[in-house]
Amino acid sequence: MPKIVIIGAGSVVFAQKLIVDIMTFPSLRNSTLALVDIDEERLGIIARLTEKLKKQECFPISIEAATDRRKVLKDADYVINMIQVGGLEAYRLDVEIPRKYGIDQTVGDTLGPGGVFRALRTVPVLLEICRDMEDLCPNALLINYTNPMAILCWAINKATHIKSVGLCHSVQGTARQLAEYIGVKVADTMKYETEEHAFFYKPMPADIDYWVAGINHQAWFLQFRYRGEDAYPLLRKAMEDPHIYSQDIVRFEIMRHFGYFVTESSHHMSEYVPYFRKNPDLVTKYIPRRWDYYEICRAGLAPYLEKIQRQIRGEEPIEIRRSLEYGAYIINAMETGEVTRINGNVANTGLITNLPYGCCVEVPCFVDRLGIHPCFVGDLPPQLAAINRTNINVQELAVEGILQQRKEYIYEAIALDPLTSAILTLDEIRSMVDEMFEAEREYLPEGWKFLV
Repeated sequence: MPKIVIIGAGSVVFAQKLIVDIMTFPSLRNSTLALVDIDEERLGIIARLTEKLKKQECFPISIEAATDRRKVLKDADYVINMIQVGGLEAYRLDVEIPRKYGIDQTVGDTLGPGGVFRALRTVPVLLEICRDMEDLCPNALLINYTNPMAILCWAINKATHIKSVGLCHSVQGTARQLAEYIGVKVADTMKYETEEHAFFYKPMPADIDYWVAGINHQAWFLQFRYRGEDAYPLLRKAMEDPHIYSQDIVRFEIMRHFGYFVTESSHHMSEYVPYFRKNPDLVTKYIPRRWDYYEICRAGLAPYLEKIQRQIRGEEPIEIRRSLEYGAYIINAMETGEVTRINGNVANTGLITNLPYGCCVEVPCFVDRLGIHPCFVGDLPPQLAAINRTNINVQELAVEGILQQRKEYIYEAIALDPLTSAILTLDEIRSMVDEMFEAEREYLPEGWKFLV
């Protein structure tokens, strides 16, 4: 049975979701699950929770825990990465310093100043993980959940020989949202604690089909069908309803002007283009409900940890319910040959013909016992490829700057960011990046410290 290593398992809320997902597949219940985190306290929490789940359900799964990943990586079949290098303090700097200069990132983990600096901290650590995999489990599949997804996956593909795929829930989550927008009801008796809980666990309507491709957080619903018919006319009609429109203003405006619906939320998408966040008035107009992910991360973990502690003590059962995340589906398909389809982040080996060769694209993939098989997409509609390329420009310079340790490429990557370049002059951008380099010095890889 497979050995599955989860690195960054101290991210207990997401780790719990993935562990439960794995255990919902009968084929995976004899697995060895190795949990890794540098934070001993958090590692202990997720290890105790996993042991409690094993006991609750009488599963035969084997559980290991380690702060040193090399102790558990040997002969692994799957390595799931979900690390956050620098933690919340580094993340705070990613969003607060650009905000001083007028760059109001609501998330700041994918593109722009925050995304590039998160990549600068993360790529070197992720490449060290890959080197350990090349030594201890060279045939394992690396499943990456960490952002900035496209930059990290591009760096892995360029600098290592490890088989990898990057996963996000934005495709399947958006598909379900679109179904709700056009009035397709989900037959589900489950009660959900929060809107976020519903997002991850509500099932997909069986009558909905879609074909989505582009780049991570900016992939496009090239086809969206309901009962075999094009559902875009229904979606455009739904947009006329003020209540529905108000839930997703940015994405509806993108669809209005460019013809297609995009995968990532209005909060995220507004960061990747120059149209919606140039000043506070535009932010209020297009994203009226404030949603700052750093603040959510800083304030929101305590209730989850309290619930997890109750579950560990046996005061509350651990719910066994499969989420929409693709990770466990991939492992099950590769172990059983049960074919599944996902959207994965992979190298563009001619899959999307009007995006740069070698960049990271998010495309439909089939998975079976032989692994992950990305699908050929061909040309995107030219306006969509053009939007993607504005983001790919930033990603490419960030990847090259990090791999080559060329500081100038980092300035240039951020200078080419669509939102940043819509607000700041080149001199202002350089001042902002200088401030970020200095403030984040302690979180940067060793080789960069002499450059700062």
